[in-house]
Order: sequence, then structure tokens, then C-alpha cells
Amino acid sequence: MADVITGRTRGGAEWTPEFVTALDPMTCIGCGRCYKVCPRDVFDLVDRADVVDCDEDDDDWDDDDEMKVMTIANAEDCIGCVSCARVCPKNCHTHEAIAG
Repeated sequence: MADVITGRTRGGAEWTPEFVTALDPMTCIGCGRCYKVCPRDVFDLVDRADVVDCDEDDDDWDDDDEMKVMTIANAEDCIGCVSCARVCPKNCHTHEAIAG
């Protein structure tokens, strides 16, 4: 098994980046906090109906599903800072460290 990618802070402490792997559109409220804090333009605001596969007879579908939510638009640009998860009021983001 390969070692997990690590780095060092300016002070010399070891740091392990955790890259965004998923964003739950059913939990997201479209507040834009992750979008605003992300230094790499990883996220984009879209219609929830474009990312959630629900029909109007589904119990998970409600009138709020016409709202906007965040989606991961450029996952390859994520630097693993986890700033998005720190500002998210709904804990929508999933992150993981990757092997180098």
C-alpha cells in the first residue's frame, strides 16, 4: 500500500490534505459558503433537479427541490484544505486523503 500524501506547514508540522470526494445535494441548502471559501473554484451552483434523480411521486421530492445547490464541478482542482467542510452548516462534504 502506498503512503498517503503529506505536506508540511510553514511551521514545519506535518499535514495530510483531504480532498473532496462527494457533496450531498439532498443536504445542501445552496448557501454558497463552500463556493466563497474555496481557493480553487472546485464548486458550482446548479439546480437540485439536475443532480438528484427524484420524481414528483417520490417521498424525497418536495417543493424545495427547485432550489439551487452546490455540486463538485472541478474535483481535480481540489488542494485538500478542507475549508469547504469547515464552513458548511449542513456537513454536506465528504473528504479523504489519497495515496501518493
